[in-house]
Amino acid sequence: MYKELTMDQLLELRKELTKIHEDYKAQGLSLNMARGKPAPDQLRLSEAMLNDDMSEYYRSSDGTDCRNYGVLDGIPEAKELLRPMLGVGMDEIIVGGNSSLQLMYDTIMMSVVFGVPGGKKPWGKFDKIKFLCPAPGYDRHFAICQSIGIEMITVPYKEDGPDMDMVEKLVSEDEEIKGIWCVPMYSNPTGISYSDTVVKRFASLKPKADDFRIYWDNAYCIHHLSDEPDVILNLLDECKKTGKENMVLMFASTSKVTFPGAGIACIGASKENIDYIKSKMTYQTIGFDKLNQLRHVRFLKDFNGMTEHMKLHRAIIEPKFKIVLDTLDREIGPHAIGGWHKPKGGYFISFTGLDGTAKRIVELCKEAGVVLTGAGATYPYGNDPYDNNIRIAPTFPTEEELQKAMDIFCNSVKLATAEKLLAI
Repeated sequence: MYKELTMDQLLELRKELTKIHEDYKAQGLSLNMARGKPAPDQLRLSEAMLNDDMSEYYRSSDGTDCRNYGVLDGIPEAKELLRPMLGVGMDEIIVGGNSSLQLMYDTIMMSVVFGVPGGKKPWGKFDKIKFLCPAPGYDRHFAICQSIGIEMITVPYKEDGPDMDMVEKLVSEDEEIKGIWCVPMYSNPTGISYSDTVVKRFASLKPKADDFRIYWDNAYCIHHLSDEPDVILNLLDECKKTGKENMVLMFASTSKVTFPGAGIACIGASKENIDYIKSKMTYQTIGFDKLNQLRHVRFLKDFNGMTEHMKLHRAIIEPKFKIVLDTLDREIGPHAIGGWHKPKGGYFISFTGLDGTAKRIVELCKEAGVVLTGAGATYPYGNDPYDNNIRIAPTFPTEEELQKAMDIFCNSVKLATAEKLLAI
């Protein structure tokens, strides 16, 4: 274990690790693990969808001509395809364009400008708008808040989800706290799935704000990598039991099912929320891309077809996760200089190193030709108070590239840790 080494041993270790680092730098590598992008092999799984000749079959099940204007909330068969992702009814879903992130942004902006059902005034009329942000979390959620000027409050994660004691206390005391970001299934980046207890506590929240909303981003709800996948409770169902069904807005998409740039996204919520969102959305668009919705239905057939399609993704992704986890177990585990969760699904692995080493690890990797998500990106304002968390995205590189990148990553962890211990 590194912490048990003498100063002389650490100096010798740093010398050896630096030599390995210089050898990697000399190879002129260019490897990217910065974002959770599907690999080209994954994108090819859906290419048949692009060959669908829609010149004769352009009508939806209710007779709608999908080439024309209309149908604000999505064609019926697209709703039927996506609603099991969120566990909602046909009148509790809107099928939008390709991006669930856009739907999240739009609903927040609606709340800022117009308010929400049950609220006494628009969010923008308050002196401040605040959001709770479980972290490590999704950097694009935090970027939305920062772009609008919403103050972010970091909430730490526990083994089964956010620290609910802290969440309950904060929302019950502060009327300016209007929402919380959640990735409940295989969280980005920790890979944690929320326990039944956590979901029930969310449904039982007693916010001081009458317009508080839970942003439930179920991005990875069918992205399983195990024969025994995680299962989470349906938050909308639990909120109905507590009489607070308007408190939750749920989101999902096919971004990592078919094509990230040309999928279909959806929002699920109470009928009152859905009707309200549609009433505001009607000024924004006459309707989303119904031909793309129809194309997805024809290709995936139904929800069962979509889950079968995800097994093809798993066959490509699972070996890559194994490379990352096996390399960490072999190279880092014996030295007790880092920790990580072994997720049963999702797109990321969250690595926690020695405090004060994350930025240095990312810097060393970059020098050796490996690009990672920036240190601190998984925290609000890009500020990791411990400088110890790094998000690893295994999906895009080939297996050979990934193994090389992980070898460099592990050497960088060792070197940064040795440097840190020598400085203590």
